[in-house]
Formats: sequence, structure tokens, C-alpha cells
Amino acid sequence: MPEHPNADVRMKGFASRTTVEAAIAWIDSVLPDIQRLATDEVDLFAASGRVLARDVTSLVNVPSFARSMMDGFAVRAEETHGATAYNPIGLRILGTCLPGVPFPIAVGPHEAVRIMTGAPLPTGADAVVPVEETELDGESVLVQSAVSPGKHVGQVGEDIRLGDIVQPAGRRLRPQDVGVLSSIGCGRVPVIRRPRVCILITGNELLPAGTPPVGHRIADANGPMLAALVARDGGEPILSDILLDNPSAIRAALHAPAEVILVSGGSSVGQEDYVPRLLADEGELAVHGIAMRPSSPTGMGRLDGRMVFLLPGNPVSCLCAYDFFAGRAIRALGGRSQDWPYRRVRVPLSRKLVSTVGRVDYARVLVRGNAAEPLAISGASVLSSATRADGFVVIPADSEGYPPGAEVEVWLYAAE
Repeated sequence: MPEHPNADVRMKGFASRTTVEAAIAWIDSVLPDIQRLATDEVDLFAASGRVLARDVTSLVNVPSFARSMMDGFAVRAEETHGATAYNPIGLRILGTCLPGVPFPIAVGPHEAVRIMTGAPLPTGADAVVPVEETELDGESVLVQSAVSPGKHVGQVGEDIRLGDIVQPAGRRLRPQDVGVLSSIGCGRVPVIRRPRVCILITGNELLPAGTPPVGHRIADANGPMLAALVARDGGEPILSDILLDNPSAIRAALHAPAEVILVSGGSSVGQEDYVPRLLADEGELAVHGIAMRPSSPTGMGRLDGRMVFLLPGNPVSCLCAYDFFAGRAIRALGGRSQDWPYRRVRVPLSRKLVSTVGRVDYARVLVRGNAAEPLAISGASVLSSATRADGFVVIPADSEGYPPGAEVEVWLYAAE
């Protein structure tokens, strides 16, 4: 395989840059070659948010018996014809039917059974009169309104019928979906295994995440951010200790057991940015250097049949590169939609947003009232620009930006 022209760009700069569209096209072309993940069987209570590996078909009717949908009286509907508040019809009360217990006596002519919501409809009855449309008269009930056959009765299979596909393969289960699975007796749920994502953080200047900065060293921000993004996208994050800028240590770590490898740092043009050269030597460096801002030093390739993403060390660039490229692959491997998991709104700009033709720009914005206020395009190391922002605008490569008042599409960071 010919060497990628940007395999060793240390202290040289990029010979060329790939377009965002071409980088995404490479990801999509490689995904079918990645081995399909195995199926996990998880407990029903752990199934929400997981992706079904195969269709779930009901082996029962729900409900499996005719049941009352109201508190009232189970009756033979034909005997209530003509009943009104001024002309009530009296029926003898045989007893009370409670949920979970079948009534032992069949309902005959001029008879009724007091019944609670969810209780099985007694034999002989075919309708329920709500309690508020009746009046007690000793051991009888006075029915004050007519009901038709089946009124206020949940029929067999009314919710789900035997043989129905209750949930299709590929569905990401919501809480109500889990409730439906429980209703058909599905205690173990077949789901696609979460893709394992090994997160490698490199840099001699880094301290462990959550450590106060000391001297000329800084705390790792990308590790916890990437772990949270991977979990959001349905992956299983595996976070290693911080790696020094040591080629041997990085080379060994690239072979970690996982479906996807994320490397944060060491992907640019500095003297100690070894990772692109190592990936090219050990496997395939398919893309390195992308025409976008931030995240220009992003790379991607394959090693041992796994996808490897080289993410810039600057936090905003790392976030942007993950969302555009690595997240797309992780979501797809886990059976989820490849699209961004962000809501979007269209609002006018409060002031102009300037870009450069030939590259895609990722611009953080505030949304105030019904307008978007640009915060930043540059400042790849200023992570707070992403936390202060409500979302981002993607400016395509063929655009010089947008004037004040132009309507733009804003992708909102907030889940709701």
C-alpha cells in the first residue's frame, strides 16, 4: 500500500488536506468491512437505550383475557337497552370481581357483577356500565344508561396479538418500549453489543483528569470528555493511563483490544507528534489533515481490522473531530443512526459570521431569544467557548460566511 503523503508531517506541515465530505465517505466505505458486533442478552431493566439485535415477536396475546376498563358493573348489554336516569333498569348483583381473580359464576338474565378496573370479565357478560351511571338499591343495581356489546371492555389481543412483531431489529429502546417488552413476558432482551472504544490520551504536559494544574502542566480534559461522548453514542469507553510522547509506548497501545481506537494528541505537525507515522507503519493511514477549522490535524485509518481516529489535542478541536468523524463510526457500529444526536433550530444571526472559502468552519454560537450570536470559530484550545455556547453552526467550504440577519441552522448541544 502506498504511504499516505501526510504520514510524517512533523515540522513540515500538510502536503494536502482532505475534504470533510471525502473523510466521511471513507468512514462509510469502511464500516461494512468491520465485523458485525455480537448480540448481548441483557436484563429487561438494563435494556432502555440499547439497540435491538433482532425482531422481538410476541408469543402471547395482550391482554390474554377480556377485562374491564372501568370500575362498574359487568352486564349483558342487551338488558340495558332503554335505560336512562328516568327509566333505570334493575339487575341483581351476584357479587364482586377483582383483578387477578376470575368470577366463579356466569352472568345470567337480569344479573350483574360488581367489577373493578382490570378484572376479568365474567362469563356471560359482554359489557361494563361505569359506576357513576348506576345507583345501588339494596342487593340490586339500577342501571341508568344503555351500553353496547364490548363497551368498556378490553378485548383479547387488543394491545398486542400473538405473532405480532412488537419491536423491530435496530430500534433504540425507549422506556415505554421496555414496558411493552415486559408485557409480553420478555425478561431478557437481545441487543447489539456496545462497541468497545479505547481512548488513548497522549502528552508529556498532561496531568490525570481532575488534577489541579501545576507549574507548566495541565489537567487532561479530553479523556473525560471523550468517555462521555462515547457513552452517549452507545459505545463502551475504555480509558487508559496518559501516555507519554514515546513512540514505543504509543505503538503498543494502538494494538489494544477494541473495535475503535481514539488517540487524543500527537496528530499534528510538531516534533513529538508521532501517531500518524506509527499508524502508517503499523496499519493504514487513510486520511490525515482535513480542510476544516478547528480539527485540521485530524487523521483516521485502520489497524488490525479496527478503525483508528487521530484526534487533535486541543479540546475544541478534539470535540469537533469526534463529532464529525469518530462519533459517526461508533454510532453506526452499535446499530444507531449515524446522524448527529443534536436537535437543530433555524434562527437569524445577530451579527455577521465570517469564514474562508475552501474549508468547513465549526462556529460556536449563543442562542438568545430568536437569534444566534457568534462566539468563536478559532480558539481550538479554549474549551469554555463550547461550554458557554448553546450550539454550533457549520459553515460549508464553498461559503465566505453569512451576513447579519441570515437564517442559519444551529445544532444545539443540549439533549432537550
